Amino acid sequence: MSIDAGLRLAVGTFTRITSGEVSTSPAAARSALLLAPLAVVPLAALAGIVGAAVEIGLPPLVAAGLVLGLLAHGSRGMHLDGLADTVDGLGAGWDRERALAVMRSGDVGPMGVVALVVVLLVQAASVAHLLAHGWRGALVVAALVVGSRATCARMCTTGTTAAPGSSLGRVFVGTVTPAASWLLLAAVALVVVLAALPLAASTSDLPTVVAGAALAVLVASQLAAVLRERAARTFGGVGGDVLGAGVEVALTASLVVMTVAS
Repeated sequence: MSIDAGLRLAVGTFTRITSGEVSTSPAAARSALLLAPLAVVPLAALAGIVGAAVEIGLPPLVAAGLVLGLLAHGSRGMHLDGLADTVDGLGAGWDRERALAVMRSGDVGPMGVVALVVVLLVQAASVAHLLAHGWRGALVVAALVVGSRATCARMCTTGTTAAPGSSLGRVFVGTVTPAASWLLLAAVALVVVLAALPLAASTSDLPTVVAGAALAVLVASQLAAVLRERAARTFGGVGGDVLGAGVEVALTASLVVMTVAS
């Protein structure tokens, strides 16, 4: 596994940080998917720092809006764009050619707009709730951002087919073994649980918060897998837009679970 080539590809794909010349070989693609959570650590850290500004009086909802704006900027809005395009394509009907054409049109339809509004509203409310706990909540938010990127490895396991005509899907889809994707999931679950410990220690129900942190990663991964299967039936495979949608679905789901747990 080429760690250097994979990390450069992951940074260039999942963030707006310049990563130089990249390789799109299967080995590099596999490494990139497994290293995606690591590649977004700088972005997640910045989001955590912005969120921790609640400690100096910034209202949690304002801080949440700034955090989401930073995440969108740091990822070039790629995941949000993928969410809108995927929802529009899924809602275009059962004809595969029409669904693919709608998804790739570049225009955002009414279903895509509603999806963006709902997802961003839920994310903002959840992040604001967590940030009401101060820096402890900001640490959890940062960890969930890192964890949400592990979703792509789960969506690109061997046996999964790339969507017809998808250049990004052709590079990534089918390159990760299921065992590797589950090991990555376990690793990010551990990171989220550790990040939630200060928050758990400050509450009166430590087991609930810790269990919620582990459950947040599992629920996010499972929902992304459901999205993958739906996309495979509708589009004939998984493409870049579906991967982006998977990240947003995973982040939203994990934030909601942690909101309930805290």
